[in-house]
Amino acid sequence: MKKNFKRRDFIKKAGVAAAAATAVSSFPAPAIAADRIEVNCVATWGRGYPGLGTGGEAVSQRISDLSDGRIVVNHYAGGERVGPLDVFTEVTSGNAQMYNSADYYWVGQHPGWGFFASVPFGLIATEINGWIRHGGGQELWDELGDEFGLKNFMAGNSGVQMGGWFNKEINSPDDWKGLKMRMPGLGGMMITKLGASVVGMPGGQIYENLINGTIDACEWVGPWNDERSRFYEAAKYYYWPGMHEPGTLITLGCNKSWLTSLSKTDQMIIEHAATVQNEMMLTEYNANNGAALQRLINDHGVELREFNDDVIDAMGEASEELYAELAEGNELTGRILESFKKARSDIGDWLKIADHGYTAQRRRVLEG
Repeated sequence: MKKNFKRRDFIKKAGVAAAAATAVSSFPAPAIAADRIEVNCVATWGRGYPGLGTGGEAVSQRISDLSDGRIVVNHYAGGERVGPLDVFTEVTSGNAQMYNSADYYWVGQHPGWGFFASVPFGLIATEINGWIRHGGGQELWDELGDEFGLKNFMAGNSGVQMGGWFNKEINSPDDWKGLKMRMPGLGGMMITKLGASVVGMPGGQIYENLINGTIDACEWVGPWNDERSRFYEAAKYYYWPGMHEPGTLITLGCNKSWLTSLSKTDQMIIEHAATVQNEMMLTEYNANNGAALQRLINDHGVELREFNDDVIDAMGEASEELYAELAEGNELTGRILESFKKARSDIGDWLKIADHGYTAQRRRVLEG
């Protein structure tokens, strides 16, 4: 009896094990290298550069993470694969799948690109987010991108920038005349109308050219990045506000043919990674700029100066003149400008009462 019991017990256990093995084998095998996607992303900024550089690296890493490693993004910082300002053609030609940059660098290709980065007297980050997502901006951006085979996503914002570093005071509109300044995009076109001579160059070349006198002034980003770039060693005066660049949108630009060849899920992974970084970058800049500004003033002896109303008024007139010229020469730019101005008015009027109204009163009470 005992032997028979043990035999029956063994047979029963063996049957359970066989059934379990059958059940496990009915599940699909885990995904393997067969569906692995390798992507090359070329960026404008240096590896490890705070905010701009690290933000692009974060987008690439987040795409890989969200796909559980199935999408592998090879991230190339500025100069590692192509020059910092060659990333646009690298992606439009299909040599790389994505770029991380600011679209105002491509205004030579089409003036409309400037509005999807930052333009003089333009939108701050909150406004540009509202315009792109809910005011028709993305549709116009897509229409522009179609002309170059691109689909672009918001992937960061550095916030309102500083007016720049100068080796002479800017006390009147006449002080722009003959000034050699590094300033990209439509901002550079604006100060050209005031008599300045604009010199184009990527961020990594600014310090050397400012030190050796090739340029008299430069703008870059804001205190956090400007301190890192040591511009305080090369220029005395630090001006604000940055009317030329009030909220610089950073782009993840994708080759559209490549992007649309992916599954809807993979396309959403890429868009989601960019969307998360769009929020993360702005918070990082806002968290770091204040302390960096105090160090520039207190530790490095920088003289903080505010552009006076005469200078700003002249900049405003020059920017409106520029907009009219751009719209007259290009139908799509005209529609982009019309949509942009509506967003600037509608969203700006609300922020005047809401955000700006509140912070002005908060400052009055706390400082009073």
